[in-house]
Amino acid sequence: MLEKKLFGRTGHYSTRTLFGAAALWNVTQAEADRVLEVLLEYGVNHIDTAHSYGKAEQLMGPWMVDHRDKFFLATKTEERTYEGAWSELEMSLELLRTDHIDLWQMHLLIDEDDWQTAMGPGGALEAFIDARDQGLVRFLGVTGHELVVPRMHIKSIERFDFDAVLLPYNYVLMQNPAYAADFEALVTMCEERNIAVQTIKSLCRRRWTEEATRNRSTWYQPFEDQDAIDKTVHWVLGDLRVFLNTIADIHLLPCVLDAATRFEARPTDAEMSALMAEKNAASLFT
Repeated sequence: MLEKKLFGRTGHYSTRTLFGAAALWNVTQAEADRVLEVLLEYGVNHIDTAHSYGKAEQLMGPWMVDHRDKFFLATKTEERTYEGAWSELEMSLELLRTDHIDLWQMHLLIDEDDWQTAMGPGGALEAFIDARDQGLVRFLGVTGHELVVPRMHIKSIERFDFDAVLLPYNYVLMQNPAYAADFEALVTMCEERNIAVQTIKSLCRRRWTEEATRNRSTWYQPFEDQDAIDKTVHWVLGDLRVFLNTIADIHLLPCVLDAATRFEARPTDAEMSALMAEKNAASLFT
């Protein structure tokens, strides 16, 4: 079974390997239902989705009718105004067939103008607080991509006491000194405030090249052989401060979960460096 850890201050012991529901972006209901069986088999008890993840919320709705109590359920909005965020929350609740969301997150909040709108008068933050006060959501978070995200998350936490953050984290990305420093500053702040840290893109190998066959639903080219998946998953899980969100591809999902069940120790820098060289890995964010 998968290791569990308190998800920040929420009181919930989440599996450290969370299901990233971007994998359900454009699959059939039958395929989605098979994914549910995989999650139940491995004991995953935390799902992270977003209203912008294609059909994901709609496809998970039937799961929640019978299995809502088995999952800590998170979703996201990219709306920056009160009205836009509130309207999207109502749609998420309807599609997910639930009366509450455990964690509602401001998605992709990395642009300064977006940030000012979301955090200002009539912005999404006011909707987040009202939704929490009304019991429609329990906890609040912020997510993002790109090199700027750790700094923007720090800014967001300084503005409001969020319960969780989400951002990219993998070996090759952490070879960028500036990103690594910003990431460490963010995680240190989160540890001090008991804020959960979720990570994405553990299996990121490089951008898709022109000659590569796009055989995966990820927007980056992932590692695909089990040994590489083991090493990259174990490297992330070796940082006991963080959670790992699974890959956005239903076919690689069991490989990631299998690797997580066998986690014992973090690969060495020498092992990871050799793997990156062998697989010609490169950061998406340069």
